[in-house]
Amino acid sequence: MVSELLRSPLHDRHVKAGARFGAFGGWEMPLAYSGPGGGTVAEHNAVRNAVGVFDVSHLGKARVFGKGARAFLNTALTADLFKIAPGFAQYTLCCTESGGVVDDLIAYVISDDDVFLVPNAANTAEVVRRLTAAAPAGIEVKGQHRDYAVLALQGPQAARVMAELGLPGDHKYMSHVTAEWGGRPVIVCRSGYTGERGYELLPKWDDAPALWDAVVEAGAVACGLGARDTLRTEMGYPLHGQDLGPDISPVAARLGWAVGWDKPAFLGRDALLAERAHPTQRLWGLLVSAGIARPGMQVADASGAALGAVTSGTFSPTLGRGIALALLKEPADGSLEGARVTIDVRGRPVDATVVKPPFVKASPR
Repeated sequence: MVSELLRSPLHDRHVKAGARFGAFGGWEMPLAYSGPGGGTVAEHNAVRNAVGVFDVSHLGKARVFGKGARAFLNTALTADLFKIAPGFAQYTLCCTESGGVVDDLIAYVISDDDVFLVPNAANTAEVVRRLTAAAPAGIEVKGQHRDYAVLALQGPQAARVMAELGLPGDHKYMSHVTAEWGGRPVIVCRSGYTGERGYELLPKWDDAPALWDAVVEAGAVACGLGARDTLRTEMGYPLHGQDLGPDISPVAARLGWAVGWDKPAFLGRDALLAERAHPTQRLWGLLVSAGIARPGMQVADASGAALGAVTSGTFSPTLGRGIALALLKEPADGSLEGARVTIDVRGRPVDATVVKPPFVKASPR
């Protein structure tokens, strides 16, 4: 029996806007909209050229609090939480002892004794379970899934929309502040998953519909998960469950920058250090000559020898061609960049060129 999908507090707004829905991480989420300016390509272009807003309320929320909460998390997650000050957020990973990735998440440092976490929807329960099991006496880990909604405002005109709403927009990249809108609190973080200037707004769950209406009225195009996927793929951002996971480490996924290598201890440290010294595979970009590559399609070198497999693939509206991410064997004689390879597309070899992601240039932060 299939469990009933969860819904965001904005579900009625999406229905009214003509959303096409799909299941994602146990939630019923909008994939694209049929109204004016709708459709994945139009929504993608709105974010790259103007401003769009995504409902990502399915993202998990958890709080770790108690004396020394930040110090505890620093031993459980990969990035060094002491490299940021309270009021800043950090991309980090929860790993296994073998270096596999349980989840990638954002940690909002509120104080040394209070850290707010935003994991991926499907992995929230497991992250909370692992942290709860590892937490020393006096530190509590509490899931807060329905306490907050999440609206991701992204694009070159995002700051204009923030100003129109009377919300702060000039704080530093990856910093967060608690503001007020309509007499209600809203957490505002200068972050996003598209490569454009953006903000992630976390209102209280029941306050989200009014804030969504105001953001759209200010000119933001409603965008679905289809555009979110094309935008993040253009930037080479890994998606957990495809480009990142228990069998794909931060080293393989080019996320070594999210690992505090100098920390004396964190879960998975020894395995990741060993892999960093002798990597065997790496996430690469592929410029596809024709069609769309899909996850699982096999990649071979010019001689026909197996190299690996596609992990994500899509059509890039910005480049006007197919692009893909693929986990490929690390060659002993140097880089794969620029190499010509073939992708097995349903038994038909399609040419592709290996490139180092991202595929498009990020906007100024």
